[in-house]
Amino acid sequence: MCLRKIQRPGTPLYNIKAYLPIMESFGFSGTLHAATSGQAFPQCIFDHWEMLNSDPHEASSQAGIIVSYIRKRKGLKNQITPLSEYKDKL
Repeated sequence: MCLRKIQRPGTPLYNIKAYLPIMESFGFSGTLHAATSGQAFPQCIFDHWEMLNSDPHEASSQAGIIVSYIRKRKGLKNQITPLSEYKDKL
């Protein structure tokens, strides 16, 4: 979602300011660089958090899909480990 597109006076350059979800920012620099033949350079700055109103334990929810993707990327088991496995058994 493009919030602002401002042309720098006297140049063909544009500054584009937009919100990009963190999930979609991985690999963004390389994709943008490839799509523009190296002519565009992103500068990403954290702006704000936004809460997801879905259950991460439900696989089909938006939060569940994000959790599954992160666990896969980090090489963890697909299922969230129950707390009972972390309790001291003494």
